[in-house]
Amino acid sequence: MSSHPVAETVASLMPRAKAELTELVAFKSVADFEQFPRSESEAAARWVADALTAEGFQDVALLDTPDGTQSVYGYLPGPEGAKTVLLYAHYDVQPPLDEAGWTTPPFELTERDGRWYGRGSADCKGGVIMHLLALRALKANGGVPVHVKVIAEGSEEMGTGGLERYAEEHPGLLEADTVVIGDAGNFRVGLPTVTSTLRGMTMVRVAIDTLEGNLHSGQFGGAAPDALGALIRVLDSLRAPDGSTTVDGLTPESRWDGLRYDEEQFRQDAGVLDGVELIGSGTVADRIWARPAVTVLGIDCPPVVGATPSVQASARALVSLRVPPGVDAAEATKLLQAHLEAHTPWGARVRTEQIGQGQPFSADTTSPAYAAMAEAMAVAYPGQEMQYAGQGGSIPLCNTLASLYPRAEILLIGLSEPEARIHAVNESVSPEELERLSVAEALFLRNYAAS
Repeated sequence: MSSHPVAETVASLMPRAKAELTELVAFKSVADFEQFPRSESEAAARWVADALTAEGFQDVALLDTPDGTQSVYGYLPGPEGAKTVLLYAHYDVQPPLDEAGWTTPPFELTERDGRWYGRGSADCKGGVIMHLLALRALKANGGVPVHVKVIAEGSEEMGTGGLERYAEEHPGLLEADTVVIGDAGNFRVGLPTVTSTLRGMTMVRVAIDTLEGNLHSGQFGGAAPDALGALIRVLDSLRAPDGSTTVDGLTPESRWDGLRYDEEQFRQDAGVLDGVELIGSGTVADRIWARPAVTVLGIDCPPVVGATPSVQASARALVSLRVPPGVDAAEATKLLQAHLEAHTPWGARVRTEQIGQGQPFSADTTSPAYAAMAEAMAVAYPGQEMQYAGQGGSIPLCNTLASLYPRAEILLIGLSEPEARIHAVNESVSPEELERLSVAEALFLRNYAAS
């Protein structure tokens, strides 16, 4: 780490950062209120609001968004005539999945082997702490040289679009010259990276019905149409033999022209088992950043334990399609629904329903904000040059902000590097990355103010 005064301040604040992240991770703030108490998310929102108030933010508010969740907003005024920067993170998290798979409890921040483990530690409660560290470091070293708006979303992981719709209804609220989205990550630990593209996403539920009710597989099997078998046929139609995504009408051959992703490194990052092939064609970067990718997220069918010898009358699945930059997510949704319906065999009755959607995003990397960030990262990561990478995931708010504020520059940084294992069991954050990225964000704000 650099001996820069801002870096020294951030280093001195790290014990406080760990204590605060411990408090924030303890909230079970999953925005699925059928599974997790709404009170947990509301308590996390209040924690963020209290933290902003303590830092001198004005107009701190819990915004009731149309999807029934809360986003936290605050405004910190800077010098007269200064530029305005919006800092984004989200305090909601993914469910912990199988808690038995966690080495330590998912909602207790635990230090192990140099990393801090806990759900949301990297995605994206750590992003909230990163913003606080950057602002505290600047306040201790001459002040914050820009106007700062902070928005902490409460339902990003659910894809239900509450903040996007709220922003559209209140177009002046989040207006800024530049937006820093703290929900991405370095390509690998220690390699400073801005994410310049995001795939969009759509989710479709498909339901198939063939019979009035389940039937005895011995008495009727062989002639009675099996809804689960029909669903399997439909889902299989979404992939070519090599595993590439094949949705009728969707072009799968786009290419990525930026940072390379070594195939062996990807196998290691993804935990691919020995002897198991990667799917798709082209480079790894092509496949995960520039091309569509379908995933079957879940299937409703009888579990193996307790299953009876029956022909199934109904079955359904939830299908996710990641949409590359240059493709409209709404059009991709229509193509996916049409494909599912067209490939349903045996005249089975099929219904499709869109569950969630977000547009892909592509940033202008030639803007002054990117130059300011490159200079900041060179200090925070001595000897390293800032890299540009894509991200296969979706942050729907990016396109909403780009549409509302077409002149705003949008940068994506964050703590979700491969070792963080976001969305999986044993999610963790590197405290060194939290420290360095907090320094980078602080210096970026200083550089950008002077640009």
